[in-house]
Amino acid sequence: MNALRLLIALAHGFYEDLGLGRVSLLLNSMGDEQSRPAYVTLLREYLRDHAGALGDDFRERVEANPLRVLDSKRDDWQDVIERAPQITAHLSDESSVHFERVQRQLDALGITYELAPRLVRGFDYYTGTTFEFQSGALDAAQNAIGGGGRYDGLVEQMGGRPTAGIGFGIGIERVLIVCDAEGAFGAPEPAVDVFVIDTVGGIEGLLMVSELRTVGLSAERSYGSRSMKKQWSAADRAGARWGVLLAPREMAEGKVGVKHLATGEQVEVRREEVAAWLRTREDADNS
Repeated sequence: MNALRLLIALAHGFYEDLGLGRVSLLLNSMGDEQSRPAYVTLLREYLRDHAGALGDDFRERVEANPLRVLDSKRDDWQDVIERAPQITAHLSDESSVHFERVQRQLDALGITYELAPRLVRGFDYYTGTTFEFQSGALDAAQNAIGGGGRYDGLVEQMGGRPTAGIGFGIGIERVLIVCDAEGAFGAPEPAVDVFVIDTVGGIEGLLMVSELRTVGLSAERSYGSRSMKKQWSAADRAGARWGVLLAPREMAEGKVGVKHLATGEQVEVRREEVAAWLRTREDADNS
C-alpha cells in the first residue's frame, strides 16, 4: 500500500482515537508537471475574465498565483470561485490514475472522504494528492485541524537532490478546542486530600495549606472571607476527603478541628501535629 494512504490513515486514526466524531476528510489532487501548468493557465484566464468587479486584491492574487484564489474565504469571491474550472477535470492520465488509486485504497481502509476540487492547502510546493481534516465543531472559516499531502519537488526547490516527500501537520490548539467542544475528554475528578476551612483570617490558612502540601498532601482553601457554611460547601465540591477547621476557640487552645467528609467523623488535633496526623491517616487508608 502506498505510503501516502498510510499517512492519511495515521492522521485519521489520531482524530478517531481522541473520540472526535465531527471530523471530515477532504481530498484533492494538485496534478503533476504536465497537467498543473496547463490548469494554472486556464484558471488564470478564467479569473481574469471575472476580475472586473472583484477589486485590486483579487487581480493581484490572480496574477501572483491563481491557485491561492481558490483558497480564499472571502464571501464576495465565492460565486466566481465555485464556478471556476476544477483541476481534477484537467489531470494527466498518470495523475488521474494515481488519484483514483488513492481513493480506492482509502475505501479499502474504510476511511470516509469527500472530494474537494477547490482544496489547494495554500502551499505552492504540493504535488499530487492533498488532504485536509476539518471539524464541524469550529467556524467554517477556521475549521481546518490538520492536513498535508505529497511534495515531491520540495527538497529540490531547497537545493537538494530530487527526493519524493509526504507529510502532514496538525493544529494542536484547534484540536484541543474541538476536544472541548465535543466533550472528548471528561473533566478529571478532583483529588483534594484536605480542604482548609479558615474562620480566623490572617496568615493561618496559608500556613496550614503550606504545611499540608509539604508532607505530600494535596490541599486547597477558600479565599475572600467567605462564611464557614460556604467554605464547607466548597470543600464538598472539591471532593476533599478531609476538612481542617481553623476556628478562634480551637486555635486559642492550640488545636484544630479535623473532619472526615465522607463519614462525618470529627476530632480535635493539636495544631502542630495536624499535618503529620493526616499524613498518617492517608497512608493507612491507602495501604
